[in-house]
Amino acid sequence: MLKLRRVDGIGLMTCRFNRNFLQREMKRIFLMLFVLSVFCSAYGQGRYYSRLEKDTLVIGNKWIERKFYWNNGNVITYSLTDKNAKQQWFNRSKNPDFQFTKDTATSKGSYAVKEIKGTSIQPEYLAIEVISMCGTLAIKKVYRIYEDSPVIACDIYLKGSTNLPVVAKQANAADRKNIEFAEDMKSQQMTAILDQIKLDGFHWQTKIVEFFDVTDWNNNLLQERNIIPYRKTSYRGNLLVAHNSEINRGFFFLKEAPTSSVQLAYQGDDFTTDFSHFAVTGLGLTAKDIKTDVWAKAYSSVIGVYSGTELQQLMALRSYQKNIRKLLPERDEMVMMNTWGDRSQDAKVNEKFTLLEVEKAAQLGLSHFQIDDGWQIGKSPNSAVAKGSFKNIWDNPSYWKPDPAKYPRGLHPVVKRAKELGIEICLWFNPSVQNDYADWEKDVQALVDLHKAYGIRTYKIDGLAIPTKQSEINLRRLFDGVLLKTNNKVVFNLDATAGRRAGYYTFNEYGNIFLENRYTDWQNYYPYWTLRNLWQLSRYVPAEKLQIEFLNKWRNTDKYGSDLFAPNNYSFDYLFATTMAGQPLAWMEGTGLPIEAFKIKDLIEAYRKIQHDFHLGTILPIGDEPSGRSWTGFQSLKDNKGYFIFYREHTAESVGSIKTWLPAGTKLICTPVLGNGKLMNTEVSRAGTIQVTLPRINDFVMYRYEIMK
Repeated sequence: MLKLRRVDGIGLMTCRFNRNFLQREMKRIFLMLFVLSVFCSAYGQGRYYSRLEKDTLVIGNKWIERKFYWNNGNVITYSLTDKNAKQQWFNRSKNPDFQFTKDTATSKGSYAVKEIKGTSIQPEYLAIEVISMCGTLAIKKVYRIYEDSPVIACDIYLKGSTNLPVVAKQANAADRKNIEFAEDMKSQQMTAILDQIKLDGFHWQTKIVEFFDVTDWNNNLLQERNIIPYRKTSYRGNLLVAHNSEINRGFFFLKEAPTSSVQLAYQGDDFTTDFSHFAVTGLGLTAKDIKTDVWAKAYSSVIGVYSGTELQQLMALRSYQKNIRKLLPERDEMVMMNTWGDRSQDAKVNEKFTLLEVEKAAQLGLSHFQIDDGWQIGKSPNSAVAKGSFKNIWDNPSYWKPDPAKYPRGLHPVVKRAKELGIEICLWFNPSVQNDYADWEKDVQALVDLHKAYGIRTYKIDGLAIPTKQSEINLRRLFDGVLLKTNNKVVFNLDATAGRRAGYYTFNEYGNIFLENRYTDWQNYYPYWTLRNLWQLSRYVPAEKLQIEFLNKWRNTDKYGSDLFAPNNYSFDYLFATTMAGQPLAWMEGTGLPIEAFKIKDLIEAYRKIQHDFHLGTILPIGDEPSGRSWTGFQSLKDNKGYFIFYREHTAESVGSIKTWLPAGTKLICTPVLGNGKLMNTEVSRAGTIQVTLPRINDFVMYRYEIMK
């Protein structure tokens, strides 16, 4: 006789069988349910997954899957699959993906999976921890995979003791022996390998992109190399894209590290190619950085897959980048003013000046006002009134308190008035650089105290120097400590203008990048130069993570003389428009502007209403590279809608044919939202272009477009 009953909400068929049999069956069922519940929890309920079955490790989501031979935890890629295209590549290398020595024997491999819950900084993701032992060295690889990206990232940590290889200077190909026999083709491993894959085929069109910061000295911020891989050769850069022209599909490696010229323990290269064998190189660690009792983090490596055109490559990369830090409108979007661009430095900074500037910022329609160097008691070496120092900052425990001579009531009156005007007050801050930021905890407390006292949540971080691994570790502790104590409310503007800093691919979870200092005083501000830097970087770096400046065009006109591209030959609206794809920065003193400048308020306020929606898309450059005489712009892609910004520079053609990222034959309705343009219904030409009309030179229009079905 069978009876149906409920046990803890689970329907079980029970019968009057032997009691011991029934108990065993119930235990088995509950064990199965428990295992199933653990599986669903730890493995993301199908959004992403990982499993270790016998000798095979699998990591994937609906877009990508990577399989590995377990090899005692020193994993070797078996295959890489683009699930969307149903393309599976098999790895032909027998070596472990991670290599730093010829001895690859490992033991004691372990595997663990954890779903990392989402925060206001990052979305949820799956973390797969693989640990192996190679002699006395422990190697930990933490793979990260997100739900909505065809990308798998890998963070590598080392602990224990080892002798990292001492690598000589790279050999010049001209100094190698001529090749007559197969043995002549062999070359020595040049440096440690973070990740690698060896695929079939010889037709891998490959692009390597090297980036440059230190923008006080550089005005050309990236360099692309397009190659057909041949014999083993090394390259510098953060990004490698390999496209198989036989099947029109490919993959990319991203090295999450500072720019090549400032990386730690740098041995001259970031990638090697050898026909169809691709590797990411350079740990960013020396032997002394590896401790016996704490994990030392190497640089990270990211692999992603795509099928189709360059657009699919870039969308795959950007889908990963947008998972590093959530873009929240109330926290991360800003149209900021910082007065340092008019070169008064700290000479004017005080309560009266700041209150006047806040009024002007409101009259311009801005959202944030940042007080740069000079608000604090301590004096920096950049002070115009008293030459100070960044050394031993904490010898003065009041260094980071408002200067009572300049702000006798603290910052309270400034913050109060700013709030009344809808302006958020922000500050400049220089961490205590000495002894590898050994005083990072004091810096954390100083920033948190300012947050608690005045509600400050956006800090420009200047003067960074990251010459050692310990300095990098302590800086990360500083940023993490502030976020922890402020519930992730703080944004850091990370200055990229000088020194050994984070570049474009590290510390991205902490805020945005203050890209460059440009001044009319020194005649090094040209609108098309700034636009060009943003345009070039936006292909590979999210534009919405870059602070981009526009200046007071009425200052120093005599220094430019009759220069065709002088700032004064552009409208103030146009100067602002060159920054809209990024986070606009009014790099000027509002009190120094003429009355006509404040007509820009309507444009800025209209921009702020659509700023976040525009930034939510994937922003990519369109048209020709800005040159002062181009038709150029940006496109924000988001499903079947998006935005265009078109710029007509100083060119005679009033109608521009601008190549977009939309396929030929796409029909669009384009509605003007900013600038000078008319409603247009258009169709993308066979060449991928659309025609845009702007009657005046040095003019712009922003459209919201919708694809018509």
